[in-house]
Amino acid sequence: MKIGIVGYGRMGRLIREICLERGHTVPLVVDPNLQQAPHRSALADDLARANLNSVECVIDFSLPEAVLGNIEKYAENKTPAVIGTTGWEDKRDAVQTLIDQSGSSLLYGSNFSVGANIFFAMTARLAELINHFPQYDMLMHEFHHRHKKDSPSGTALTAAEHILQNLERKNEIQRETLQRSIEPQELHVTATRGGDIPGLHMVLADSSEDTLELRHTARNRRGFALGAVLAAEWLHGKQGFFSFDEYFAEALR
Repeated sequence: MKIGIVGYGRMGRLIREICLERGHTVPLVVDPNLQQAPHRSALADDLARANLNSVECVIDFSLPEAVLGNIEKYAENKTPAVIGTTGWEDKRDAVQTLIDQSGSSLLYGSNFSVGANIFFAMTARLAELINHFPQYDMLMHEFHHRHKKDSPSGTALTAAEHILQNLERKNEIQRETLQRSIEPQELHVTATRGGDIPGLHMVLADSSEDTLELRHTARNRRGFALGAVLAAEWLHGKQGFFSFDEYFAEALR
């Protein structure tokens, strides 16, 4: 496949490396801060000046403030897109409508790591079990590097949604620092930013007797990059609006 990369930071570089390892080409890289194109790639400093017709799919790890405008351009050009940028989840319904009306295709994910998606499934199952034991409360905390723009992370919010879907006594995500007691129906999701941590997410089920803890620790970003390329391969030839969950569910069959 001919794959374009939008956002050529640490993730973009890893994605290009894995694309080449898997036999794909990368004829287009879009990044406003890049001075020259990687070997045999065309460089555009702005998506409006990029030749999207030169690629069969784009993988977007840009910025939250840019991604919605990028998606509009992908839809207009009918360029299949894998979106790894987070921070736009509240606009998901509008984006789905745009993709459906354009006849294009888009796959998004808060986390493309296979291990993280196993973590989501385990979180859902833990919440389902805890539903039967009212002595347990559930909460979440995550750590990321100091450069991450959104907080809590998209991964944390995805895990939190799995809890809300399976634990009847929780119906609201509380992401703010509280100067009061937490309400029983609130799920507290907190975050720390610092250092160069690729990502650490913890889900706790706590009672006065004991604590159950699920943890996913990313050792590096390669797992995320590989998942994004696998998602692009899966999206090829499809039309519509998809989540990485759908790819993951199919991979388990």
